[in-house]
Amino acid sequence: MERKIKVAIVHEWFVDYSGSERVVEQLLCIFPDADLFSVIEFMPEHLKKHILYKPVTTTFIQKLPFAKKHYRNYLALMPTAIEQLDVSAYDLVLSSSHAVAKGILSHSSQLHICYCHSPIRYAWDLYHQYLRDSGLTKGFKGFIAKGILHYIRMWDFTTANRVDYFIANSNYISKRIKKIYNKKATVIYPPVDVDSFTFVPHKEDFYLTASRLVPYKKIDLIVEAFSLQLNKKLVVIGEGPDFDKIKLKATKNVTLLGYQPFEVLKSHLQRAKAFVFAAEEDFGIAPVEAQACGTPVIAYGKGGACETVIDGRTGILYNEQSVASLTEAILKFESMPTAFDPFAVRENAERFSVKTFKRKISTFIENKLRAKQQVEDILE
Repeated sequence: MERKIKVAIVHEWFVDYSGSERVVEQLLCIFPDADLFSVIEFMPEHLKKHILYKPVTTTFIQKLPFAKKHYRNYLALMPTAIEQLDVSAYDLVLSSSHAVAKGILSHSSQLHICYCHSPIRYAWDLYHQYLRDSGLTKGFKGFIAKGILHYIRMWDFTTANRVDYFIANSNYISKRIKKIYNKKATVIYPPVDVDSFTFVPHKEDFYLTASRLVPYKKIDLIVEAFSLQLNKKLVVIGEGPDFDKIKLKATKNVTLLGYQPFEVLKSHLQRAKAFVFAAEEDFGIAPVEAQACGTPVIAYGKGGACETVIDGRTGILYNEQSVASLTEAILKFESMPTAFDPFAVRENAERFSVKTFKRKISTFIENKLRAKQQVEDILE
């Protein structure tokens, strides 16, 4: 009888339920007996159903002061912490990584596959932006921060060799992996629960954007664009540190609803004439959820949106994160009233379903396990 393989799933941290946790959730559906490892685990009780209420083996950072709310402040300790997690007894190590998870130590008898959401953004692509936004470009604190991020970059680059195979969540991230790590990555798009976003073909006369209100999401840019087009209605769903700043820019045609439960969000996604998106995301789940409702998307044409929105068929892509470029895109959208068939929009979203993700990643893992076993058989 063939021995059942032991599987370890390594994740950065369990504190909420967002895109990377959805990947872990589906990996657990494929490998329900897998054990979980993470730097910290402070996931609220009502969200633990997404990890099957499994216990999580954590690191010493779990017990450090203020770790629950300020765990990111311990970034400099995370390389050491992740290396203390012992997964040596497992046959297959699956890391879900956007920071340090891929740095887990494994040995030659193990297969390590990393689903990479992104190389560490604030150490690489967003390094200078992070320093500016945090006020760390000068002074002693800035000197320390730059030293820490330099160390993180060196560690991050060298630990890429601990991974046998990379999977990227988009072609955009695959290129970044090649650039930073000089490693090839197979693209498997993350799972989007398109079945929860019911298709509605008939639309109403308003635009929608929904997001956490943080700077890089550029919700203020969207609001500014609509403040110059008072005959067009915009609904904004979401909360965050930029809420008050955005509220000051909102004109009478812009409605800020703040945080809303899922059913309210879904209803607006179903009824909106278009979903407006201005962020440069690695993948971007929200535009896919909108398309699942049959709602076209007006999105900034960089990052994952280029792969999830078909320009001229399921939405409009614009070239610059500017009010002028977005305004032009909205006018172009309105000049093409019959171009966006809601049935075709929904069909496009189904490419990113949970079912598709599970099928593709299961096949990928099975093929790599089989290839490894064949090599070992030859060497015996």
